[in-house]
Amino acid sequence: MKNSARSVVEKMFAAFSEGDVDKFVATVSEDTVWIYHGTQVIPKGIYEGKEGARAFISGILNNTDIISFEPQQFIVEDNKVVVLGQEHQRVKSSGKELKQKWVQVYTVENDLITRMEEFATSEVVS
Repeated sequence: MKNSARSVVEKMFAAFSEGDVDKFVATVSEDTVWIYHGTQVIPKGIYEGKEGARAFISGILNNTDIISFEPQQFIVEDNKVVVLGQEHQRVKSSGKELKQKWVQVYTVENDLITRMEEFATSEVVS
């Protein structure tokens, strides 16, 4: 289960990095719940189901250019995967750049992500 849960999260990250929304959504369950606690710059939100996950990822990809996305550490226990990472993005509408550090907690069941909860901090860098 440990390697399986991590591999599902890594597959989702690969789809995100490729900008492939359909591949991304294929990694989540029908009843998935994505909770984003928000940052100093980005508002919080709760996204439910495959369409909610699609809205979450599309919002990021449609509104920002990802300069870097770096999952740095994976902590796996049973069906839980905790990922510590950072990212750097440019907001398309303003040209402002944001840097974030984050912790994402995933629950994986039957090789699909059933829950993601993200805690992040962000700063405007230009």
